[in-house]
Amino acid sequence: MVMRCIHNEMRDHHGGCLSVPQFISLIMLSRHEGFSLSDLAEHIGLTLPAMSKMIEALFVRKLVMRTTHPQDRRRVVLGVTQRGQRILDNARRATQRRLARTLSRLKPRAHLTVFHAMQMLRPLFTPVMPDGGCGHDRHSRSP
Repeated sequence: MVMRCIHNEMRDHHGGCLSVPQFISLIMLSRHEGFSLSDLAEHIGLTLPAMSKMIEALFVRKLVMRTTHPQDRRRVVLGVTQRGQRILDNARRATQRRLARTLSRLKPRAHLTVFHAMQMLRPLFTPVMPDGGCGHDRHSRSP
């Protein structure tokens, strides 16, 4: 339920200018340097033609950049532009404010309990694989 609240809040505060798959694609590209079109399509669950069309739309709007891979000139690497990152940052800040308001209703002792629980969970969800995954879940990169 907490993750659903976070996702809903993030989507609600991205300015309304992006579809959900576009917004998730920006998040993925901001988290994973060096993603290709096929990497992104696999993680989002779209076909290559559909992902290509969506990335083209984000590129035209100057939210995504495309560069040539330094070791493989045939491979295109995707990234988030400063403008795209601003949209993500604004959504993230709005979400953090919402979560802070929600958690502020807890009593101080409950705050401490939540803090300790999060500290216990952190090592379980800290990436340990070279690809940034948790090692036990192939979908660990999803937002």
